Amino acid sequence: MCREIKQQIPALPIIILSAASDVTDKVLLLELGADDYVTKPFSPRELLARVRAAIRRSGRTEPGDVFIFNGISVNFTKMEVIREGQAVEFTAREFNTLKFLVQNAERVISRDELLREVWGYQNYPSTRTVDNHILKIRQKLENDPTNPIHFRTVHGVGYKFVRAGLG
Repeated sequence: MCREIKQQIPALPIIILSAASDVTDKVLLLELGADDYVTKPFSPRELLARVRAAIRRSGRTEPGDVFIFNGISVNFTKMEVIREGQAVEFTAREFNTLKFLVQNAERVISRDELLREVWGYQNYPSTRTVDNHILKIRQKLENDPTNPIHFRTVHGVGYKFVRAGLG
C-alpha cells in the first residue's frame, strides 16, 4: 500500500504508526516510501512534531522532482509536461512560471513577485504579461480553462496553484 500511494501521490507524506519495533519492518517500509516510522509508546507531542516535519519536507517540490497532479506529470529536470500521456509544449517562460507556482503551492503569489522571480524584472511598468502566461498555462493544463481548479486567481492579489485533484 505504501508503494502504491507514493506512486500515485509522491508528495504525500506517509508516517507509519506501529506497535512493532522490528528493525526489518522499519527498513522495509522506509524503503517502500514511508517518510517516517513511529513505534508505540510515543508522545502525542513527538507525533505532532514528526507530522509537521513531514509536511514541511513535502511542502516544497525541489527541482529535479517529477510532480504529478490530476493526470499531469511535470518533470523539472527534463522540462517536460505530460498530460494524459501526451507531451504538452511549453515555452521556457511558461515552464518557469509553472515551476514557480508548483514550488509555492497553496501560497498566493502577486504579479509583482512573479515578475521579479520568474522574469527577473526589478522595475517594470503595469503589465499584463503574467496574466497572459497564466491564461496559456490554464489552456494547456486545466480541463476547463474558464473555470480553473489548479491555477486560481486571487482577485486583487495574484495567483496560486492549488493541489486539488492530486493523482
